[in-house]
Amino acid sequence: MTEINSTDQELSFLEHLVELRSRLLKACMAVLVVLLFLLPFSRKLYALLAAPLTAVLPEGSSMIAIDVASPFLTPFKLALLLALIISIPVVLYQLWAFVAPALYRKEKRLARPLLYSAVFLFYAGCAFAYFAVFPLVFGFFTRVAPEGVTVMTDISKYLDFVITLFLAFGITFEVPIATIILVATGMTTIEQLKKMRAYILVGAFALGMLLTPPDVISQTLLALPMWLLFEIGILMSWILLPHRRVAGETAEEESEDQASN
Repeated sequence: MTEINSTDQELSFLEHLVELRSRLLKACMAVLVVLLFLLPFSRKLYALLAAPLTAVLPEGSSMIAIDVASPFLTPFKLALLLALIISIPVVLYQLWAFVAPALYRKEKRLARPLLYSAVFLFYAGCAFAYFAVFPLVFGFFTRVAPEGVTVMTDISKYLDFVITLFLAFGITFEVPIATIILVATGMTTIEQLKKMRAYILVGAFALGMLLTPPDVISQTLLALPMWLLFEIGILMSWILLPHRRVAGETAEEESEDQASN
């Protein structure tokens, strides 16, 4: 009987590995298909990505390529990055299809909207960085260049810099999802998060100071959305997790009673 159970477990483990391999291959194929579609437009895509910088460069200045292979590799790297970003819904769907059978019904009801929201918020963070932050950041950098210095940015260095900003803002915009997960797992309560508002606001401005140029406008442009997203996370936790809300309120009342006694 033990040998039979062991054989069944091995077969089940192998079946899971085969399914995981199939899901990963489908995700990679989705990225490859998008990449093949984007490659013919890679140079135009890079020009579009560089538009916030080229729009504020001084007259007579331009971007440069230091490395010999940069004119080819940099647009290719951008096309690959965009293929990954565009394919995120397909990749996450394959991941969801693999994990979903092991989840309970309540977990599925919560995880699915969180998954969709996470993708949307990441895209929103990247769009916010491109349309709102980039013009301010690059305008500031070109204005503070010392006299006699011609601003000529390397295309590879520029791509690395904007990728960092895209990731920073994309991850920052996941604050509501992180807040909901913290409450759902019981690591904190809604009441505790409400008490942390002042610390979150200070932390948002500190992070804005690190990620943006040292001017009040760009720092505020990052800090206020972060704080608003935190408030949205609290509100969505209050709506989506009523049992956690009640538990948190009960625990808060009990702690107040103990303090008064």
